[in-house]
Amino acid sequence: MLRKSLLPLLALALPAFAYEPITLPVIPSDPAIEKKVSETLSRMTLDEKIGQMTQIQLDILGENGPDGFRLVQAKLDTIFGVYKVGSILNAPYSYCLDAEAWNVVIPQIQEASMKYMGIPCIYGLDQNHGTTYTNGGTLFPQNLNVAASFNAEIARRAAEITAYETRASDCPWTFSPTLDLARDPRWPRFWENYGEDPLVNALMGAAAVRGFQGDDPNHIDGNHIAVSVKHFMGYGVPFSGKDRTPAHISPSDLREKHFAPYLEAIKNGALTVMVNSSSINGTPVHADWTLLTKWLKNDLQWDGLIVTDWADINNLYTREKVARDKKDAIRIAINAGIDMAMEPYKVDYCTILRELVEEGSVSMERIDDAAARALRLKYRLGLFDHPNTTLKEHPDHASKKFRKEALESAVETMV
Repeated sequence: MLRKSLLPLLALALPAFAYEPITLPVIPSDPAIEKKVSETLSRMTLDEKIGQMTQIQLDILGENGPDGFRLVQAKLDTIFGVYKVGSILNAPYSYCLDAEAWNVVIPQIQEASMKYMGIPCIYGLDQNHGTTYTNGGTLFPQNLNVAASFNAEIARRAAEITAYETRASDCPWTFSPTLDLARDPRWPRFWENYGEDPLVNALMGAAAVRGFQGDDPNHIDGNHIAVSVKHFMGYGVPFSGKDRTPAHISPSDLREKHFAPYLEAIKNGALTVMVNSSSINGTPVHADWTLLTKWLKNDLQWDGLIVTDWADINNLYTREKVARDKKDAIRIAINAGIDMAMEPYKVDYCTILRELVEEGSVSMERIDDAAARALRLKYRLGLFDHPNTTLKEHPDHASKKFRKEALESAVETMV
């Protein structure tokens, strides 16, 4: 393990980090990809566009059989044939599959998606400290320990190995790294990020993004995966100390400290962002146009995708009480800038969003923008040309070499 400690670099890094001018757009677009996105979008129906904005949990596509989880063809036909869903996530019934099993499940999903739409599905897993959702995958120290090493190379290499092994399981997307500033020890997810400091989070997060995605976010190869940096933002400082509860943050702290790690991750190519489940200063982040659309999309000219956290659009009416019902919640969230809803168990979202478009409550411009962002992500991952990556193509999966690196990382991060 390379011992390139951040400690002697902090004084040098801080001025560049704090004052380096931002070059816009933060991720330069590829004209060839943009042409493909435009052509694909022009052929799509409204239902297909809304489907690209929908993500559901794997459970509803299958059942537990005598040999474990298996997909059910009738359910595949409904989800992809009728509702045109564009993304699936998570492990079945909260247990991990072997890489061999993932190599059966995800290709079947891709086959159904390509059959009904000619558009690949994008599968996502929470690979937060190694290949956590594949049995036998290589595990690394939690991010808080990685931060304690002040060695960004550990963050980069852990992400790189995790990406390789995740592709061995035929999954191209992870909901990681976590870049919340952890500043209250009561918060139960303290271990998941890189600590309380915005600079350390920014440098570690940028290294992790490079490790997961490689150095060219427009052309991610079969050994790398797209990231979703989370939870944008202020999630790690809840006033009560409890998870998914409101935060009170001064405007200057929000902009200069909590935003900083996400900005650095996006400058280093982060293609997607997951949103804070709760509220900041009384406004649910899933309903906050300023944070989602102005700060991320408009100010940075960022063309990536914003995905909700688990069922969080529903929380706008069940918990936050800023919406009358689910329909009103969907209207608020999509107009605020949400591109993909992690629903995760119901497809009525698709029907309701169509009604909102037909009524004029959500514009076609907003639908086209969100669907284009999902398509752009899939083109950048090469999924249209190669919907699947296999265990055979990744012979180092769960290798002794990777485990040795994980052990060295654990030793270096002990505090």
